[in-house]
Amino acid sequence: MNPGATEHSVRRSALVVATMASFLTPFLASAVNVALPAIGMSLHMNAVALSWVATTFILAAAVCLVPFGRVADAIGRKKVFLTGMIIFTLASVGCALAPNAMWLIVCRMLQGTGSAMIYGTGLAILTSVYPPGERGRVIGLNAAAVYTGLSVGPFLGGLMTQFWGWPSVFLVSALLGSATAWVAWRGLQGEWTGRTGGQFDFVGTLFYALALVALMTGLSAESGYTSILLVVLALLGLTVFVFWEFRVANPIIEVGLLTKNVVFARSNLAALINYSATFAVTFLLSLYLQYIRGLDPAHAGLILLTQAVVMASLSPVAGLLSDRLEPRIVASVGMGLSVLGLVWFCFIREQTSLVAIVAALVVLGAGFGLFSSPNTNAVMSSVGPKDYGVASATLGTMRLVGQMLSMGVAAAVLAGFVGHASITPELHQRFLAGLRVAFLISAVLCGVGVWASLSRGNVRSNDTASPR
Repeated sequence: MNPGATEHSVRRSALVVATMASFLTPFLASAVNVALPAIGMSLHMNAVALSWVATTFILAAAVCLVPFGRVADAIGRKKVFLTGMIIFTLASVGCALAPNAMWLIVCRMLQGTGSAMIYGTGLAILTSVYPPGERGRVIGLNAAAVYTGLSVGPFLGGLMTQFWGWPSVFLVSALLGSATAWVAWRGLQGEWTGRTGGQFDFVGTLFYALALVALMTGLSAESGYTSILLVVLALLGLTVFVFWEFRVANPIIEVGLLTKNVVFARSNLAALINYSATFAVTFLLSLYLQYIRGLDPAHAGLILLTQAVVMASLSPVAGLLSDRLEPRIVASVGMGLSVLGLVWFCFIREQTSLVAIVAALVVLGAGFGLFSSPNTNAVMSSVGPKDYGVASATLGTMRLVGQMLSMGVAAAVLAGFVGHASITPELHQRFLAGLRVAFLISAVLCGVGVWASLSRGNVRSNDTASPR
């Protein structure tokens, strides 16, 4: 096979594998959100405990993502990707067989660990084999796969939960994981590394992990004093972590990139804020549609499908636009639309028409679809090839920490308004009040995100950082 054909084959395989992986985890996340009421009934879990089914996955992924990004840069991104896909697949089987809540949460933690190995390598592999002028297109396709997973997840998850039970959601994910691992093993020829050498930052990793665990535990704690204490400890831990990262020779997070590269720093901040503001929407609306409106999982999933379909439709277009226009302009317009959609949800009531809910989801989906691809393009184009793994893992960390914070806010609001009790008709009004507060907090956060997106500066001047 001639060198040109080999290069084309590797690029095609990388795109297929990264796309399959990008579809898988959001598919599972959105499908599980619809299945949560059924899981709660089966395993006797309240609303706050159900939030941990989603949060444990995100927390484990957030803790492990940057460290595994470092490991992948050193030993090879394909090796770490394959290992992560295998762990994810086996953990999915464990979730399907869970006899109780603790078993399920532990398996979700293992799923998150495997996902961290996938998150930290898939985009880095894709960026390694495509030149800067083509990245917007393939990143757009990759983001479209994410939103396709989000699109079909609620509907198919609802159908599977209604007709075959919630374990079927995890079994289908295990089958998809097996197929992706096989394609990666057979189709990805060669290996990709980045920075090598140096000691692994175990101390920084420990501070980082403990701070995130304390933060999430504190946000969902029932006792006010315990919650405040854990959040304060988390903030202290994160402060120590940042100071340590400045001193250590081989930090797990390149603080220098965040302090010296304005485009990189502000783009990651915009991602953090955007996910913090929007991720819990599906979780909260799934509870609203099934508990308050009395819809079955399939019909609730069909309504939630709206947002993700719009995301998937606009994401490739936004990626192409970011190759021609400044990514910050496209992304900032998207963030502004997200603010509008969240403000719309601040007025949700028990009698709010389903048409109004679908319309708000369309606006929110359009906002996120216009934001994600250009923002990712800006991050990856603001660094050189040796930092692709670190940049991909850092962006993934912002995404996962944002998702974790979003679920943390949702859990804190539910704990404050409903407590650690099941959502019964007597608690419907308190739940609705909490829902409106959660959406108001998200809208304010997203408004701050518009500033972060607009103020990042132009990425075109940084194209020289990556040789074409």
